[in-house]
Amino acid sequence: MVRIAFHAASGDKQGKDEEHVIIQQKEQEQPHAIHIKKHFLVRLSLVTISVLVVLVGLVLGSVYTYRHFFPAQPLTERSVFFCRVVFQDPMIHKHLELKEKVAISLEKDYQLINVPVPEFSGSDAADIVHDFQRELTVYYDKTLDKCYVTELNSTQVMRPKSLWELLNNVQKGTYFPQNYLVREEMTVTGYISNVRQLGPVINHMCHGKETFGLRHHSTHRRMRRRRSVCRTIHHFENPYLVETLICT
Repeated sequence: MVRIAFHAASGDKQGKDEEHVIIQQKEQEQPHAIHIKKHFLVRLSLVTISVLVVLVGLVLGSVYTYRHFFPAQPLTERSVFFCRVVFQDPMIHKHLELKEKVAISLEKDYQLINVPVPEFSGSDAADIVHDFQRELTVYYDKTLDKCYVTELNSTQVMRPKSLWELLNNVQKGTYFPQNYLVREEMTVTGYISNVRQLGPVINHMCHGKETFGLRHHSTHRRMRRRRSVCRTIHHFENPYLVETLICT
């Protein structure tokens, strides 16, 4: 009598059952993994947004702090021009070169002209301020260390915005300044004891310095004052060159 047993068949069935169980376990674990992944992405997005909000807050806070404790200066590098003008002096019939630095404040409506020691004789180094808010002009003679104040001649001096546009065009090469010379003569009138009343710009320049008033002269008056002792300042603040004589 032969006994036949099918052990292999029962083993295959057990293997299939185990495989079925494993597949079911994987199918049950897959939704849980997706849930964890979504939760991680949500947390990552929240952390990223929080970091961005903090960075924006720091930037805005820094800008506010800078503007509050370090206010913008009235003169910036964009409003500072280095000028070079070649002109012909009709008295000596010779071409001369004048260099100067022009700083313009459109916000406070004034312009500062710095004239270094010229390379030609007969002219002095000076700082000049045209304050359109106060309608005053001040000449600071660097050699004498004295200030001279007069009324602003708005018919001759260009406003800061107009001068800014002119110098920008000169810098771009779209405009060339005129090379002729205009002379003006003024005489000292009297001592000014309180320079604070002249405004913060002029007070900053002339504080602690002897300051005097000036008066313009007509052409006829100039003819009679040729023997006066005069200081001469050449400067460029409009389409032409100006020679200012300050006489005592």
